Amino acid sequence: MEIDDLTPAERRLWRAFATGATVDFRTPGEENDPDSPGISDGPERTVRAAVLRALLLNGPREPGEIVALKVLGARITGRLDLRQAVVDSIVRLGHCRFDEAPRLGGAQLNYVSLRDSELPGLDASHSRIDGGLRLTRCRISGPVHLSRAQIQGALYLDGARIAVADNGVADPAVADPAVVDSAQPVLQLNQVSIDGDLCARGLRARGLIRLDGAAVAGSLDLEDAELSNPGAHVLDAESLQVGANLLGRRLRSYGRIDLRGAHVPGRVDLLRSTLANPGDTALRASSCVIGELWLREGARIEGRLNLRRAEINQLHLEPEMLPDEVRLLDLTYTFLTPHEPAGRRLPMLERDGGGFDPHGYEQLTAAYRRIGDDQAARLVQLAKQRRRRSTLPWYGKVWGRLQDAAVGYGFRPLRAAVWLLSLLAVGSFVYAGHHPPALKAGEAPDFNPVFYTLDLLLPVISFGQESAFAPTGWYQTLSYVLIVTGWILATTVVAGVTRTVSRQ
Repeated sequence: MEIDDLTPAERRLWRAFATGATVDFRTPGEENDPDSPGISDGPERTVRAAVLRALLLNGPREPGEIVALKVLGARITGRLDLRQAVVDSIVRLGHCRFDEAPRLGGAQLNYVSLRDSELPGLDASHSRIDGGLRLTRCRISGPVHLSRAQIQGALYLDGARIAVADNGVADPAVADPAVVDSAQPVLQLNQVSIDGDLCARGLRARGLIRLDGAAVAGSLDLEDAELSNPGAHVLDAESLQVGANLLGRRLRSYGRIDLRGAHVPGRVDLLRSTLANPGDTALRASSCVIGELWLREGARIEGRLNLRRAEINQLHLEPEMLPDEVRLLDLTYTFLTPHEPAGRRLPMLERDGGGFDPHGYEQLTAAYRRIGDDQAARLVQLAKQRRRRSTLPWYGKVWGRLQDAAVGYGFRPLRAAVWLLSLLAVGSFVYAGHHPPALKAGEAPDFNPVFYTLDLLLPVISFGQESAFAPTGWYQTLSYVLIVTGWILATTVVAGVTRTVSRQ
């Protein structure tokens, strides 16, 4: 391309490229107004994409100078096509408006910044960017493809707005949800490799964000972001690998977040977040390995919470955030905070629609024992036995209810003492008023109603009273009742003591 074929605006760029100088087409008012409306169509700031391509691939160079393409406030016509190209210079196209979506697929680039620009889309799939990619505060009305890209720096999406709508509306705040294709990704980052952080604070996106198989060496930051794709996946991040933290404080998500199989050694921080997907799953973190999961101080989750088969070292979970349906099968955690009474934690185990899961009760029991709250641990075990009882046949339910009423399945031993004392009092009073006849009058010991009743109640200890006297009539029936009741109490007490000893 010859310089004589260039417009005045393009000549400015051509000369500035050789020294890496910045060409700013903005007016003084635009420079001071970050919310300035779109770029005008005047020729004084219009640049053809073909000129930018020619500069990046074969632009002028001067000895001792570092070439760079630095442009602010330009309108770029045509399509910037750098597919499979090798570009060693810095590319900074800030506050620009692109008429067509740039194509960077398969390119090898140094550093690319499109901050504060307006684009109808971006394709940089399979590309390699050595110095990072900055899309800070960009307004993008079409899909962004970065699948399988290798970014050796950081990816910046802070404050960006991304939406795809058939009517061409770009702003998620005004786009009609009915015209958005919920199945097509608006931000495609599947299998992307990022050596730094993925910074997306304040990101606003309407549609699906795909991150499955992505690897982020640093942190993934979605604090204050608003993601919307009601009734469908809003964030698909299966098998996501994050080197540090996944930060989502004050995140507002309307749709399904899927983190199945993700690995986050640090925090998954959803403090003060809003997760909503009524009638379906709002958050799925099944089969994940997570250092800490924070679900606190936020609105109640609308939709299902799925933590099945996840391994979490520290689970920060407030009961107020739990939805009506929770999936906890085979969930493993070491610590559970904040410390809450067992009565506030047990409902989450009863909301699992998968049926009775003894593992969930054992995990909660272990968490209480780990902090020394044995009383709460016993209450959880008692609730486990009661839940298990609902799965038994009728005769098992009857026996379970007897154990529960008698001694609370062995977890309330004082109740057994109350029953024994009550039965002892009844038996002693009745038999004190009516001594049963002796089997052998000359050999029987003196009758003692208290020890006779104890002989009936205690199946192992014998005071020699029961074998020496034989009541008749309804007194004999009472003796049978005391014997059977004593066996039930003794069996349940022994079962409770056995559980206590085995735990210790």
